Amino acid sequence: MKPLDGIRVLDLTRVLAGPFATALLADLGAEVIKLEPPQGDDYRHIGPFTDGESALFTLVNRGKQSVVIDLKSPEGQALARRIAASCDVVVENFRPGVAARLGLGAEALRAADPGLVHASISGFGQSGPDTGLPAYDLVVQAMSGLMDATGEAGGAPLKAGESFGDLIAGLYAAWAILAALVSRGRTGAGATLDIAMLDSLVSLLPTSHALQLYAGQPVARTGNRHPLSTPFGAYRTADGHAIVAVLGSRQFPALCAVIGAPQAADDPRFATDASRTAHEPELKALIEAWSGARPTAGVVAALRAAAIPTAPILTLAEALASDHAAARGLVADLPHHKLGTAPVVGQPVLFDGAKPLAATGAPALGSGTRAVLGRLGLTEDQIGGLLAAGIITEDPHG
Repeated sequence: MKPLDGIRVLDLTRVLAGPFATALLADLGAEVIKLEPPQGDDYRHIGPFTDGESALFTLVNRGKQSVVIDLKSPEGQALARRIAASCDVVVENFRPGVAARLGLGAEALRAADPGLVHASISGFGQSGPDTGLPAYDLVVQAMSGLMDATGEAGGAPLKAGESFGDLIAGLYAAWAILAALVSRGRTGAGATLDIAMLDSLVSLLPTSHALQLYAGQPVARTGNRHPLSTPFGAYRTADGHAIVAVLGSRQFPALCAVIGAPQAADDPRFATDASRTAHEPELKALIEAWSGARPTAGVVAALRAAAIPTAPILTLAEALASDHAAARGLVADLPHHKLGTAPVVGQPVLFDGAKPLAATGAPALGSGTRAVLGRLGLTEDQIGGLLAAGIITEDPHG
């Protein structure tokens, strides 16, 4: 199942948001040409490393061809435009304005090819007063409202434990590219896509939106519990914590019966979701009087037997070692030019029961340079001249 077979993508991105987007496209069968500077994508130089290979680069650059072109030279820029002219999609995450100065912006490329889908990923978008600000994931988390809403009640703001600003921008970019390709199939016209990390992250805060935009309430930090529903959070056990997730009143009497407090179901303090949330400390004490005397496994087993949503809090190692993770194919091994095989976590969707995944691991720097330029019609002499001039480089083993 390769729904994007025949789609060619020029990937001008680096680090995380853009490469994550184009890796998703590669999983679905797109041909992704990753254009890198002579020193390579920044992520090639960020650890952890295995045999000198960056794990981060390996994870988000699967299934791509690496072409090295020096975009500081006019010849390199012209060559990049020539590659772009052969592609259906161009994705870039330069700082706003840089792609245009290189002749690789949407206006120039789409003037030459109106059917091109051109996607720009940036921290704050291509317009607005903050468009020129440098942005890392932490900066965007801080400015989105997510960081302010995350943390223990009464405590300091906390960033989320993963680079969600980058990742959701990459996911939205892939989503938008696919939508634009569908539209192009109907109309023949491409699209200019402007994906901002800030906009993307703000869109993922519906609980905060409900509080701020509808209830007129400031968003308060609530730690591991839900700000609107109770009991819905992490509760202490004899050897750790267990998740208890009761949404609405239907499941609450069953929980009361399990914890040996059936009378709590008729307590006016716990009659509604809102009142339970208002009296969360009392309800938490009631639950933990039961759960705190039992191991996590026993708490989870008892709650699951009563059809109450629950879970232990697993480490990633425990999650990936589970039978369910194996059955769902969450981790796969791809052939790698140096490591032999490399584990990756591909796109998660099953298409007719099968999970599309790129066929190869991340490429060696410049390993696709000669092949890609050859397909454009450049002769061996032309390629040799570009190599001699330092405009392109290639991996000698590619």
